[in-house]
Amino acid sequence: MEIIDRYRRALKRRNCSLHTVKNYMNIVGHFTGWLKVPPAEVTRRDMAAYVDRLLRKGLKPKTITCHLQAIRLFFDYLIDEEGIRMDNPVTRVSIRLPKPLPRHLKDDQIGVLFAVITDPRDRAMFMLMLRCGLRVEEVARLTVDAIDCRRRQIFVFNGKGGKDRVVYLSEDARTALEAYLKRRSSKAKGLFLVQKGPMKGSPISVRGIQKRIEHYARKSRVKVSCHQLRHTMATQLLNADAALVTIQDLLGHGQITTTQRYCRVADLKVQRDYYKAIEVVLQRTQIHGKDDFEPPEKRVKENMV
Repeated sequence: MEIIDRYRRALKRRNCSLHTVKNYMNIVGHFTGWLKVPPAEVTRRDMAAYVDRLLRKGLKPKTITCHLQAIRLFFDYLIDEEGIRMDNPVTRVSIRLPKPLPRHLKDDQIGVLFAVITDPRDRAMFMLMLRCGLRVEEVARLTVDAIDCRRRQIFVFNGKGGKDRVVYLSEDARTALEAYLKRRSSKAKGLFLVQKGPMKGSPISVRGIQKRIEHYARKSRVKVSCHQLRHTMATQLLNADAALVTIQDLLGHGQITTTQRYCRVADLKVQRDYYKAIEVVLQRTQIHGKDDFEPPEKRVKENMV
């Protein structure tokens, strides 16, 4: 369909990442292939039927929501840029999502995991997620010239939402990165490269990185994903009393509400804040003296004597 090709070009004009374009086109392709009517004639009832189909296929609610988002944007394109007169059929079509807490690793789990990651490239990749909060897509797209080890900075270009930001290298992250760079002999621009097979020397893919963390998860018996390393970084910083807006900037969150989700898992900070606040409360109540806490009946009786 020509309209699908035009939509692909529209996504690229919006500076969407190649990963996003590929996912959206895959979702829209499956959807339009299922349709029995032209896109301009799709109704909310059709969308409800498509959601039922995805549920029967065993897709999780979060995955279905991603499908609906991609399809909604496709219809927005048809209305706004193709000039098709219709109401967006995805409006008010949704599926209720559970809201689990972001899972993070405990300190002992981090030690167990990194004890089995001895490959310099892999150790550097996952250390950047743990200490810098980088997304897996951001790690896959890193270039050599984005690294400034002397100033302990990494420039993240065109992150999620097309945003640029600067993150900072902890001492252990810099050590891991420098150890990898000493062994890396390629002149390729990409930082992390495939090390074996016919693709040797090419930038490692997102899926390639995910397969490596899955390998180390099995080897260490620590249940972990790339994104959990990012969650762990945010939780650790919050427990160390870093400001929420600072964490927001480091993670590249567009909304502070996204960062606030980490407050729900930062148990140490909640505990410290509680004891600090309750100490102030107790000091304020104690200055009123013991008599303020005596039963009113006793005070009345003493006044009558």
